[in-house]
Amino acid sequence: MNKLEEELAALIVGELNLEDVQLDTVTADTPLYGDGLGLDSIDILEIALLISKKYGFELRSDNPDNQKIFATLGALAAYVEAHRVR
Repeated sequence: MNKLEEELAALIVGELNLEDVQLDTVTADTPLYGDGLGLDSIDILEIALLISKKYGFELRSDNPDNQKIFATLGALAAYVEAHRVR
């Protein structure tokens, strides 16, 4: 994983208190929903808020690409990398 993917994984696991998830088992291909991190829609909203605060851009709930953006940790990291304010 790259540095941003590791940062996002730590942020998600820490902020959502995913006590049963070991960071060393998370990869860029880890799904955020279902069998991966097991997140639900409320968790995704929390992640969107965290990313907005930390990276300076808004993830909107009406974005037609949300299913792709939040598919895996790697997809989320790529989106953040492309849109974050530096």
